[in-house]
Amino acid sequence: MNAKAENTPPCMRSITPHLICEGASDAIEFYKKAFGAQEMMRLPGPDGKLMHASVRIGDSIVMLVDEMPEWGALGPKALKGSPVTIHLMVDDVDAVFAQAVAAGATVKMPVDDMFWGDRYGQVIDPFGHVWSIATHMRDLTPDEIAAAGREAMAKGCAEATA
Repeated sequence: MNAKAENTPPCMRSITPHLICEGASDAIEFYKKAFGAQEMMRLPGPDGKLMHASVRIGDSIVMLVDEMPEWGALGPKALKGSPVTIHLMVDDVDAVFAQAVAAGATVKMPVDDMFWGDRYGQVIDPFGHVWSIATHMRDLTPDEIAAAGREAMAKGCAEATA
């Protein structure tokens, strides 16, 4: 008899994104170039579409599958966008951001220092998924973040009306 399986295998985290991509094999290659992903596995179906695949980015796993409209599996392009943003913490946001753009991502929000203590930017990958990329720069208390957020909003409003 087999031993009881762990609830969460050692390579997994509590939450793991599972992305639907129009061209999941191409997405794997993009994630390798953009984020240094390491391919873990591919399971192609009889038609060659990926029924399941996974890559490791940093200490986390990202699962992927090809679009399969017959099963209701549609990616962001078919849905004309996604309400989900995948957040990636890295040691050097500027370098990873530039690497992602060089690999084919589109800039959604340029990298800048943010009021909550991170250096942060956003890209859209060629498959329609939004990635926020950040490096934590300084620790702030919740009160300091709230005050800095109010200041940033006031500055933004003043600039918008100038």
